[in-house]
Amino acid sequence: MTRLSLRGAHTSTRFRLGRIERYVLVQQARALAVALAVIASLVMLIDFVEISRGVDADLSALRLIGLMFLKSPAVIVQLLPFVFLFGTLGAFVGLNRRSELIAMRAAGISAWRFVLPAAGAALVFGVLTVTVVGPLAAAGDGLYQRERARISGESRTGEANEAIWLREGEAQRQMIIRAERQDRTNARLLAVTFFIYTTDPDGRRAFTERIDAASASLNAGRWRLVDAVGAQTGQRAVRYATLDLPSSLADEEAFNRFARPQSTSFWSLPAQIGRIEDAGFSSTAYRLRLQQLLSTPLAFAAMSILAAAFSLRLMRLGDLARMAAAAVVLGFGFFFLNQFSSAMGSAEVVPPFVAAWLPTVLTALAAFTLLFYTEDG
Repeated sequence: MTRLSLRGAHTSTRFRLGRIERYVLVQQARALAVALAVIASLVMLIDFVEISRGVDADLSALRLIGLMFLKSPAVIVQLLPFVFLFGTLGAFVGLNRRSELIAMRAAGISAWRFVLPAAGAALVFGVLTVTVVGPLAAAGDGLYQRERARISGESRTGEANEAIWLREGEAQRQMIIRAERQDRTNARLLAVTFFIYTTDPDGRRAFTERIDAASASLNAGRWRLVDAVGAQTGQRAVRYATLDLPSSLADEEAFNRFARPQSTSFWSLPAQIGRIEDAGFSSTAYRLRLQQLLSTPLAFAAMSILAAAFSLRLMRLGDLARMAAAAVVLGFGFFFLNQFSSAMGSAEVVPPFVAAWLPTVLTALAAFTLLFYTEDG
């Protein structure tokens, strides 16, 4: 019994962070906070200027700042890999300049001992980003897009002049909906047309009915059409004062059928992909976004390892500045590779899974290879 308890205590202390690991993590956290503050400030400044120039209406400075705080978090989340690159690089370069890394290495401490906890912290923060921070930023971006559209595209009566196209249905019945404009104030589509198709057992789709209505509102799983005229194939038109049609859309989806992938949270993406495929649309962009979010924790950890590996060279050996610059260049290379891979995935040249994970895996392999070379020769 005593032997088992001692073995368990030894195992638990093996995974406990020591004083050195905690010190390195504190230095990394401070550097990450500085890098985040700098990048966030630049993003918010650029967004404020862009919003103030792009909005046609005269808005107060307070309203512009509110729009900026809705838009900027989504952009900052996309740039978080650079936060971990610059922050970890700054932390380890600082340790190197103060000769603290020299003391650690002289004491026989392996670089893995203080690099892996930093990568582990980045991995945990990546999970929190995907599950908590990202959904909040996506919700803010969606709200910004709606506010921007309302401010720029609506008249005083609340009617947006841009035509609305929707598609919904199931395997046997599909509806294509076109509205000339929308009335957000009263939650209605105006001058709307429903094109109804049915699918036979052989999979052939045939047009069966067209319904024109003055307005249509969505409530409790049904479309309520007002002043409608419907005509089935080969039959005379029939006028209806009101007409109800079953719908699979939620009440708000008449105005926001499919939000942008960047405006869709991690938790909503699987259901969104299902709704898009049920409606007959391509879900490639949303599948790509889901895989990119799943690869985010690994991307944060890879950036941390990459920055640490480039900054481990001792100051007395020189070339530390060149190594740090190489880390920054490689980080930007990861960004451009990620953008190129995303474009290939969106164009369906490569599968979304490959397009999302390939840049992250290549960066992680490069980081581990460099760290092995630096530490073990």
